Amino acid sequence: MKIQKTQGYQIIQNWMNEKGQKPFSFQEETWDLYAQNFSGLVVAPTGFGKTFSVFLAVINDFLNQPDNFKKGLQLLWVTPLRSLSKDIAKAMQTAINEIGLDWTVGVRNGDISASEKQKQTKNMPEILVVTPESLHLLLAQKSKTKFFENLQCVAVDEWHELLSSKRGVMVELALSHLRSISKNLKIWGLTATI
Repeated sequence: MKIQKTQGYQIIQNWMNEKGQKPFSFQEETWDLYAQNFSGLVVAPTGFGKTFSVFLAVINDFLNQPDNFKKGLQLLWVTPLRSLSKDIAKAMQTAINEIGLDWTVGVRNGDISASEKQKQTKNMPEILVVTPESLHLLLAQKSKTKFFENLQCVAVDEWHELLSSKRGVMVELALSHLRSISKNLKIWGLTATI
């Protein structure tokens, strides 16, 4: 079934229409491929909606088959740019609220307080925005299997920033480990340039 004929797509399209927007073809293609269990790489200029291409693919998947989702972390968003973490999380949370889901988006990096990290450890949000370093610290915790067992997707933002770097190797090792915890994990990269 093409993604445009699904209930989730209609909900997302209605939300975008209310904002005077419509999806770009690369966003619809990402949503379609994601629904078919593909992983991939989204290449589009800055400001054209790469974030929403993958983020809304996960939301669409949930809207179309909510019974397949268990409580807990669904989308792990890895960004090398700590300074953008709060903006990314805010944009996602705003969209989630406007669409009408009860999901929460959290941020975990060196700027987050110990009490907030402890709160996340007890009850992970559905979406977590992390840096490569914070991801490795999460993977070092005893509860890591509990954190990631229901994870549906990992999105690696600014993929080009990580290529051929120590941080990139950290992410690759983390992805390999996450695949051993969550067998059907989809991995998507996002970049403005390759």
